[in-house]
Amino acid sequence: MSTRSTTRTLTVGALIGAFAIGGCASLNNTERGGLIGAAAGAAAGAAIGDNTAKGAIIGAALGGTAGAIIGRRMDQKAEELRRQLDNATVERVGEGILITFDSGILFDFDSAALRPEARTNLAQLAVTLEDMEDDAVLMVAGHTDSVGDEIYNLRLSERRAEAAANFVVSAGLPRGNVQAVGLGETEPVATNETEAGRQENRRVEVAIYASEEYQQEVLSRGGS
Repeated sequence: MSTRSTTRTLTVGALIGAFAIGGCASLNNTERGGLIGAAAGAAAGAAIGDNTAKGAIIGAALGGTAGAIIGRRMDQKAEELRRQLDNATVERVGEGILITFDSGILFDFDSAALRPEARTNLAQLAVTLEDMEDDAVLMVAGHTDSVGDEIYNLRLSERRAEAAANFVVSAGLPRGNVQAVGLGETEPVATNETEAGRQENRRVEVAIYASEEYQQEVLSRGGS
């Protein structure tokens, strides 16, 4: 992490800590939980750098009581997804969920055609989210390693993200709530100097977070 990023993270953490210590005494348990969730989200947002999928989740966070309500629902959904999805990493991030697939599970080498295993996983993802189809936004982000031409890698990642997004739409999720973005080699999570690192970078991420309509519904029910 750069010095500038570290300074920003520490500053956010200090401000959050000061506010939490000074203001929690008069809050009930639900409100305290919302404040802690908002603080964690802000700190995470400062620390994640340029990760588009995680940034989308953090950027959509409401915080407060509404954020705590959304977070509880996402907790339950994340547990379902961990049980249902094979060969995927499911993480709770802020008020949303981040799913990471090794792209080799979804696609053959240099291909944007979904493999049978990918169709099974993505179909199960759509089924698990049926009860949230109008409440959740899905952002599908494709990534590659740095081997080969940068523009070619970008286009490949775009085609792969579109293929995955189109599949979950065909499986029943509303088109208006599904987005696709190709990021090529711009967001590595490991070194591109080793095969193991390049394998980690060849991935597809699915960010799941509350839609604006669902956020407004929670707020209208008193989750201010």
